[in-house]
Amino acid sequence: MERLLTSPDITPAPPASTMPGAREAPACSSTCSPIPATPKLVGIARLAQSSPRVRARTGVEYFSLPARSALNRESSRRLPFAWTLNPYRGCEFGCKYCYARYTHEYMELHDGLEFERKIFAKLGSPDLLRSELRRARDGGQPIALGTATDPYQPAEKQFEVTRGMLKVFGEFEDLDFAITTKSPLILRDLDLLVPLARRHRLSVHITVTTIDARLARLLEPKAPPPLKRLEAVRQLVSAGIRTGVNAAPIIPGLTDSPAQLDSLARAAADHHAQSLFGNVLFLMPSAMAQFMPFLEKQRPDLVRRYRKLYRHSAYLSAEYKESISKIVRELRARYGLDSRREENAAPAARQYSLTFA
Repeated sequence: MERLLTSPDITPAPPASTMPGAREAPACSSTCSPIPATPKLVGIARLAQSSPRVRARTGVEYFSLPARSALNRESSRRLPFAWTLNPYRGCEFGCKYCYARYTHEYMELHDGLEFERKIFAKLGSPDLLRSELRRARDGGQPIALGTATDPYQPAEKQFEVTRGMLKVFGEFEDLDFAITTKSPLILRDLDLLVPLARRHRLSVHITVTTIDARLARLLEPKAPPPLKRLEAVRQLVSAGIRTGVNAAPIIPGLTDSPAQLDSLARAAADHHAQSLFGNVLFLMPSAMAQFMPFLEKQRPDLVRRYRKLYRHSAYLSAEYKESISKIVRELRARYGLDSRREENAAPAARQYSLTFA
């Protein structure tokens, strides 16, 4: 596509008094020390501060975030797509390992929990997407929908930003795009996805970290159960949509044993998945701040190992990654989950940058 986008993805929020971390200034007598001036917000932080709150329910607030662009260029040239597309900022699923929590820090929301409690819906994104696709010159380059936030998280039930984007894709021909989600809510959009699969190079990637329902509930508190995700895989494939399973991420000591990975691959094959991808956990500081307390509570026996594994880097060693890669390759071959076409289309954002071919 034409290099249309000259600024990063932007989105807004409510008055400062409703934003996380905002405090009412205390009354001050003549003896009070001067109150430090609040730093002036710029860019996405300024937009977030001005975003109106459009809905609230227990534990979660939703804001309408104005966006200046829908498509955002993937500039590293290391990933298997050229553009990213995210209908929301923040994700209510609350996965303990989620790398994308850091994205809220650009909005000056530094408590990692704000990522799942302050959800910003980019309500104008479908119209922006239409305009950008019309101006695009390299429309054949792949687009990844859902790289930093789940496009079918609970907010989508009300705001339908993802559905609006799919309608826009239906106005064009011969696009290459992929959707990644943990939610069977994607089945709601089969009426759009089926014709899109005929007109475009479309693939869907359902993330399943483990088939152990109890462990999944601990790791991904508000995400749908693994079995429901796998049933969604079956229905999508039955509808003629290329669909695979992402084992993303593979978590040391929790989901990485050969037996666990074999069970996941077998379940994927049993539900007619056409591909399997695996990548290992990496922990940026914002993710580490949520994951380590979880580990200390649920698996204190692993704490020392993790401190050693991630002492110097957010990434695991090449030796560990290669050992997991070998297992994944063998499982693909064993269960017929090695679709080459799926591999080319798989979205990869930062968390997927370690996907094993």
